[in-house]
Amino acid sequence: MWLIDEIAEQHIRQAMERGELDNLPGSGKPIALDDDRMVPQELRAGYRLLKNVGLVPPELESLREIRNLQALLACAEDPQERDLGVRRLRLLEARLAEGRGRGLAPGVQQQYSEKLLSALASPGGKQDSLL
Repeated sequence: MWLIDEIAEQHIRQAMERGELDNLPGSGKPIALDDDRMVPQELRAGYRLLKNVGLVPPELESLREIRNLQALLACAEDPQERDLGVRRLRLLEARLAEGRGRGLAPGVQQQYSEKLLSALASPGGKQDSLL
């Protein structure tokens, strides 16, 4: 055990003996842990810190913006509006791929494009068909 861990454990034991940890909010209830299995180990602390101060990592913000734009495109009826939306979507996807240091695989990109264009071409296309 590291020295810092031993010091922390000692302080916790002393606080428990003095009763400072009795009757805390949530006492006796399971801890709600964040599911961060998909976040690389080296990024978890940073992501947790951002979340605790109410910020979202740029990649997640981009994904949220992409989903919102997909929903808007699914409802768009004006061809010019759709064209602008598709261009904006492509830009967002490119920025996301650039931020990740890679682009979408060509097969995935083609399949995604076909689904998107199909959904936009059909009247009343649904957002679910884009995924």
